[in-house]
Order: sequence, then structure tokens, then C-alpha cells
Amino acid sequence: MRALDQLASWKGRFGVHAAREVAKLLDQLRRARIRAPQDLIRFHEIVLYLRAYPASPRVADLADEILFHFADRVSQVDRDPFEDPEISGIAGSGLSTNFSYEVALSLATRHADSIRIDWDRYEHADRLGPQLARFLPLAGEDAAVEPHVDWRRWFESSGCDLGWLLHRIEPPIYDLVEIPLRWELGNSSAARSFTRIPRDIFYHDGPFLTRRDVSLEAEFAAPRIPVERVSPAHEIVGLIIDTSAVRYRELWGFTHPDVVHVYYADLGRGVDIFFFGVPPESRLPLRAYHCGMYFKNGVPMGYVEGLSLFERMEVGFNLYYTFREGETAWLYARLLKLFREQLGVTCYSVDPYQLGHENDEAIDSGAFWFYRKQGFRTTSAEIEPLLAREERRIASNPGYRTSKAALRKLARAALIYGGGPEWDHFELRKLGTMPPLSPALIRAKRAPEEAVYLRAMQRDRKLRARILSPDPVEPVSSDGIRN
Repeated sequence: MRALDQLASWKGRFGVHAAREVAKLLDQLRRARIRAPQDLIRFHEIVLYLRAYPASPRVADLADEILFHFADRVSQVDRDPFEDPEISGIAGSGLSTNFSYEVALSLATRHADSIRIDWDRYEHADRLGPQLARFLPLAGEDAAVEPHVDWRRWFESSGCDLGWLLHRIEPPIYDLVEIPLRWELGNSSAARSFTRIPRDIFYHDGPFLTRRDVSLEAEFAAPRIPVERVSPAHEIVGLIIDTSAVRYRELWGFTHPDVVHVYYADLGRGVDIFFFGVPPESRLPLRAYHCGMYFKNGVPMGYVEGLSLFERMEVGFNLYYTFREGETAWLYARLLKLFREQLGVTCYSVDPYQLGHENDEAIDSGAFWFYRKQGFRTTSAEIEPLLAREERRIASNPGYRTSKAALRKLARAALIYGGGPEWDHFELRKLGTMPPLSPALIRAKRAPEEAVYLRAMQRDRKLRARILSPDPVEPVSSDGIRN
């Protein structure tokens, strides 16, 4: 549609004229009937972007009006394309997938009326049978004498629902029987069209900050980012779980959140982040774990995950595709600064998968160059000649684009920023066995907040030398004590 093309052309443009033109197009499209599902999906994503980056209060209001009535539009078209993982979560659509026990329980608790077992897609319902037989004696009797039991009929005729099952079945068993769930979003607050956190909207009055405007070292030297603890935090954590689940995604920290220690920071320019770790029973044996979700003008924009060992953090940065035409370099720099200040990490690594190794999405987006142009170095001597060649070509021809084949080669090794050469070739799997931890570190690992453990680890120079040594570490028992 020509009007959609025009609307898309105004993304990231601000000022009085831009605001007037965008409002005019939104008002026009607000009354238009869009029949093709792909056009309707595109319309949703453009409007959601404009809500996150509005040129004026009028644009923000029109965007919300369109998005808050989007379920009516979806009801008039074929809904199947809306379940694609790339765009799932739109109001009026639904999704079917297997969630972990923890996420399924969280969703069933807060969205009981809209989530159920998807029996039509449950290819192995017989796996659930032995569990239902434990809770429904007559169903068990039927199974003892009949070769083919209709477990769905027994479940429904007994008045059972998903919540009933989740409060009876053991979590490991639930995950093993692989129950597909059907979630009809309708006008749920969990739908991407609706999800917001309250905040005053930041209106840009000029062009976006580009990569050339951003320096990691300058950000690190800037004034400290204020942080405050959120209590109670169940509501925001529930929103974060929903935001991830409607995209078919689960993250270790979102699945096992430490709801007692949730923190908030205003990163500036309309961006907020809520971040937290995991409780003691869900912590990793060696590394410290933290994660968070960030929002632009109240709209969820992406999430970040950090796995820390001493001063090094492996950072997983995920920006939802709808918002990739924004101030990504600035946002990334602010996130690194936040973790630097809160956790004491000064070295940052990016896993090959994030760069494009076995990840076509990262290849298509040119993720490798996003990090490289911010000062990250490759950890592979074999890749350096190719990298030098590509950088010479880019310098001599600004229009040059690295081929996908070359990007795949560049993505075979991690990138790293800061830290010494001892980190360039560190891999957790090379340790083989769990290194021995001192009694003090073991106690710190069980502290209410895992940041206590990480800070203690950063002071343990002997353990650091042992782990980064080329020699294999001495085997230890499961509780981290030397055998």
C-alpha cells in the first residue's frame, strides 16, 4: 500500500513538519480497511515503532488509538500469518507452543481465561495419560482395561483446566510430557499492541544519535546512572514474562526471576530498564547471571542477558526487530555502562551466535559490524587478515557491503572489548570440571544477591589465575569443594 510506504518513510524523522505529516497519514490509515494480512502486520509494526518514537503528542495518541483497536482488524483477516514467531503477539491473534513449567504456571495464574491445553496439536497426549490417571482414578481404571483412552475427554469431563494440572504435576514431569498450550491474546494487556509501562514521553527534537556519535569510553566516563530498587516487583516481572512469551521466547532469568531484588534505571532519552538476577536455587554453578528488559517511551524494545566471570561479562543483546531503526549504538553503550557500574565488569564479550554463527538473522542485520565499529576486537588470529581486508575495502569504498559468506567467516570467533589477552581464548567448556571455590565464595554464591558473589570473585586473584591458566583445573565435588 502506498500510504504504508509513505508512513514508513517518516520513521525516525522529527520536527513540526514531520509530526504533521505522520499525524495526517495515521489519521487516514486509522479509517482504512486493510485486507491483506501482510499489509496489516506491516501497519502494526510501523505504528508500534511510531508509538515508541513519536514525533508529537498527537502522533503518540493516534498510534495508541490504532493499536488499542487492532484486535478488531485482525478478526477480519486470516489469522494464521500472525502466529509467525517473527511477528507474534499482536492483539487479536494467538499462539501455540510448549512453555516450560515455570512460564506456563506464571501465564496460567495471570491469564487463566485465555490459555489452555492445545489438544488439537498435542501429538503425544498419551504421555500425559499416566499423570492424569494418578489424579483421576476413574480415568486410571479406564486405562487399565481399554487400549485407547481419550485423555482429552476425561480431562474436560472432569472439569479440569490447565491451572488444576499445573498445581498437581511435578515440574520435571510437565516438561517431559511436552504439553502444547494455546494462548488467545484478544485484547489482553500481554499483546504487543497494548504492553506499556507508565512514563512521561520523550520527544526527539533532532536526528537520532548514530554510531559516530557514540563512544563507549565516553559513556563509561559520564556521570553514574542512578538506580533504584523496585518493590513490590511482581507486576513488572509478570509483564516481562508476558512480553517474552508472546514472542515464543524464554530466558533463564525471566523463567527464574529474583523478584525480591529487581532494579530500575532511567537510561535517558525515554529509555527505561528493569534488571535482576536469579534466586540462589536457580543460580549457575560458576558464573553470575543477570538480565533485564528495556523500554522506549513505555514500549518493550528488547532484553539483555549477562553471564559474568570476574571482570568479564558475556553479553547477549537482543533488540526486537520492530525497533532496529533507532539509537542502537547509544542504547548498547548505556547498558554496558550500567552493568559496569552495578557489577564491576570491565570486559565484554559477544558470542559467535550473536554475530551470525549459525544465525541467519544476525548475518542479515550485519551484527558483526555493529560491535566491531564500537571497538570490539576479534579473538581469532585466523580471522584478522579477512577483517583487515574488509575494513580496507570499506574505507576505500563507503558503499561497499561485506558478503554474507565473509560475514559468516568473521562470525566464527567471539568479539571482545576491554580486558587483557588472557580473555581472548577463554571458553567455559575448556575448564572441563568445576574449579574449586573457597568457603567464602561458596557462601557469597548463596547470598541474597549474586552481585555479592561476583564482587567477591573479582577480589580472588588466585582463583582468577587458576581458571585462566592453560593447565586443567583440579576436579571438585558438586558443591564446589576440592576433592
